[in-house]
Amino acid sequence: MLGAQHWCFIETEKEDSRMKIRNFKQTTSKIMIYILISVLATIVIFPITWMLTISFRNNNEVFTFPPRFIPQNFNYDAYTRILQSNRYMRYFFNSYIISFAVTIFSVIIAIFTGYGFSRFNFKGNKLMNLFVIATQTVPGVVLVIPYFIFIIQLKLYDTYPGLILTFTSFTLPYAILMLTGYFNTIPKALDEAVIIDGGSRFTALWRVIVPITIPGIISTVIFTFVLAWNEFLFALTLTKRDAMRTIPVGIAMLKGETAYEWNMMMAISVLGSIPVLILFLFAQKYFMPGLKAGGVK
Repeated sequence: MLGAQHWCFIETEKEDSRMKIRNFKQTTSKIMIYILISVLATIVIFPITWMLTISFRNNNEVFTFPPRFIPQNFNYDAYTRILQSNRYMRYFFNSYIISFAVTIFSVIIAIFTGYGFSRFNFKGNKLMNLFVIATQTVPGVVLVIPYFIFIIQLKLYDTYPGLILTFTSFTLPYAILMLTGYFNTIPKALDEAVIIDGGSRFTALWRVIVPITIPGIISTVIFTFVLAWNEFLFALTLTKRDAMRTIPVGIAMLKGETAYEWNMMMAISVLGSIPVLILFLFAQKYFMPGLKAGGVK
């Protein structure tokens, strides 16, 4: 009897030891994960925070050594100069006009194209899909001269249509790939049910499929808008007048021959980030599900 009790006691002690080791490993793993997340978050957040603090300093204070993370005197002069300047406000206006137009055109065309790739097995379907993917492998800098010649021949140089047409050609393949992947996750039986009830393909697309694909469409809208908003190379190459510059080009234009307006550059960068941030905050609940479902499989 005593031997059995002693054996049970030993087994209990062993189980307690295993439990403590297991809990220790789990606690250690959680701590390591939290440390890793904290380090990565710091790496991501620090440049943004530093940009924000620089925007509230005088340009002379930017070069103080050793550098101070928090400004001695908060200064709103950079923001005041930007918001009261017709020149800088024009940059924002141009970016809004071009980005919204590119997003609308890209998403509408991508809806029809993605639906066609997803629902119809026509001759050349795979080849066209491969072509869409292949367009993303070409570096943008290689296309600068061909696009410049093309836009000049169309007499669209230094115009909104020229920039919108160029930006759309870059954002459209991404939009098509994302929406094609999302349409592939929707059963074809829904389309067939609409057609059996007397509806057309167009009705099936806009009355049934599009409402279901709202998360994918919103993800595509955000992705397309960000691409168009951040475009720099072609916005610089295909414009001549200062009145046609966009935000990225406007930031680069703040660089002088002998000095940099760092506080102005950071302030306009902060203001330029706000629209994208607001768009993502309002649509974030749709963004990740739509991005995952629209992944190319």
